[in-house]
Amino acid sequence: MTTAAEIEVVIEIPKGSFLKRGSTGHIDFVSPLPCPFNYGSVPDYIGLEGDLLDALVLGPRLAAGTRIRTRAWGAVTFTDRGMSDDKLVCAAHAPSAAQCDRVLRFFRLYARCKGVLNWWRGRCGRNACEGWIEAGAALGRARPRTAGWSGPTVPF
Repeated sequence: MTTAAEIEVVIEIPKGSFLKRGSTGHIDFVSPLPCPFNYGSVPDYIGLEGDLLDALVLGPRLAAGTRIRTRAWGAVTFTDRGMSDDKLVCAAHAPSAAQCDRVLRFFRLYARCKGVLNWWRGRCGRNACEGWIEAGAALGRARPRTAGWSGPTVPF
C-alpha cells in the first residue's frame, strides 16, 4: 500500500443503515442488509459516472451528514449498468489485509445484488467488482468539481 491521500468525505449512509441514499439525499432503495461501512462522497471530485466520487470510511459508525477529513488508502473499481466508478477506501490508519478482503467481498456481492435490482428496474448493463486500485489512480481518474456542477446527469 502506498502513501494515503488526505481528503474530505461527507457521510450519506452510516454504517449499519438500511437506507441507500445518493449524493442528492434521495433514497435509492431500502436494503435487506445493513451497510457494513460508512458510505459517502468526496465533495471536491466528480467520479467517472458523473456523480460525486464515492468513498467508504472504515471504523465506527458516523452519523449521516458528518464531514470528516480522512485518508484514502486505495479504491475499488465498481461497474454498474456498464459504467465504471471508483469507490475510495478510507480510514485513519492503513487497513489490514483482512479489511481489504472484506471490502472486496462486499462489492462482489453488491454487484450481484445491484444486477438483480437493475434487471427489476429495467436498466441494462454489466455489473461487477473490478478489483482494487491505488487511491492516487482513482483520484487521477476523477475530475475536480466546479461551481457549475449541478448533480449527476445519469439517473440512479
